[in-house]
Amino acid sequence: MFREWADAIVFAVVAAWLIRTFVAEAYVIPTGSMEKTLLIGDFLFVSKMHYGARVPMTPIAIPFFHHTIPVLNTNAYSEVLKLPYTKLPSFVKVKRNDMVVFNFPAGDTVTKEFESAQPYYDLVRRDGREKVWQTYKVITRPVDKRENYIKRCVGIPGDILEVKEGELYINNAPAYRPEFLNTPYLLVANESQNISPEEMNDLGIEIRGELDMPGHYVVLMTKGNAERFRKHPFVKSLTPWSYDKNIDMGTNLFPNSEKYSHWNIDNYGPILIPKKGLTIDLNDSTYAFYNRCIRNYEGNTVEQKDGKFFINGKETSTFTFNFDYYWMMGDNRHNSQDSRFWGFVPEDHIVGKAWFIWLSLNDNAPLLKKIRWDRLFTSVHGRYAPTEKKFTD
Repeated sequence: MFREWADAIVFAVVAAWLIRTFVAEAYVIPTGSMEKTLLIGDFLFVSKMHYGARVPMTPIAIPFFHHTIPVLNTNAYSEVLKLPYTKLPSFVKVKRNDMVVFNFPAGDTVTKEFESAQPYYDLVRRDGREKVWQTYKVITRPVDKRENYIKRCVGIPGDILEVKEGELYINNAPAYRPEFLNTPYLLVANESQNISPEEMNDLGIEIRGELDMPGHYVVLMTKGNAERFRKHPFVKSLTPWSYDKNIDMGTNLFPNSEKYSHWNIDNYGPILIPKKGLTIDLNDSTYAFYNRCIRNYEGNTVEQKDGKFFINGKETSTFTFNFDYYWMMGDNRHNSQDSRFWGFVPEDHIVGKAWFIWLSLNDNAPLLKKIRWDRLFTSVHGRYAPTEKKFTD
């Protein structure tokens, strides 16, 4: 009897592991970076099959734990055995505007205190490497054990990407604008009318900040919500808003170089997304953009010395990429840590394609309204995607 139970348990664990690894895996949306397309509290299945399931690169691991064993706070994997990147055949390629789950590229090194909430490289730029190593517990992680992110793939290999006054352009043409894209608007309030923060929240509007002029606010909302919100008596005017071109964000944005400190999240690029087989000339500009790809993602040593470039110890003036790369951005464009901050996503970091929402919970709602019934078992892509919530006129 015990043997039968043991066999059944082993079979169930192995079957569940195989499904989770090669077919589909459940995820939950923890942040608002994809609002209003995906909401905090959306539980969704992610297909591993669409893009070709990745064979585990760190195969010695405890099933069903990603990188850490809770409570014990120790690694749930061992790096004694590492496998090179390989994947099963795919049904489709990653396309522009797919919502993709991937391993956080800048998560190769993290602090245990902050994980990806405050990336290690941001801390180093702010405080210096020595202070970070003295202050925090710094660890490294293999590719498949880095944090999982979900964003919209807005740029594919070979694309030239640019953001101008908050609008995304791909190959010099306006990019697809998702229906639920959450973007900033300048709200000028009618001082004779009032609206509470609770009502703003109920209407799906986030107040991002108040400007120096009384009654002037920067708010985040979808285009559809903006069209309806203009009818509200509180609204005197409502117009799209973006950072000015001369707003300097320092080295906070990729490629984290003073040379490009004039770029900001609304005025960014142009930037070429590398593709497999592409050969680039090495110079100060391309080194700034692609040295991390060459070194961290493709496994080479690279050095710039006296105006010359050395890859794996040999002087060279060019480099040919061995990977395809992608550019990921959140639909909540002013509230998303994405490729504008940490750069390209290599193909070996791709986990899967967001598939469908099977449950959606609103933790801030009353008990009987916590379940968002209209989002249950809805497709993330295509005709069964959740419909935008309407205002009451």
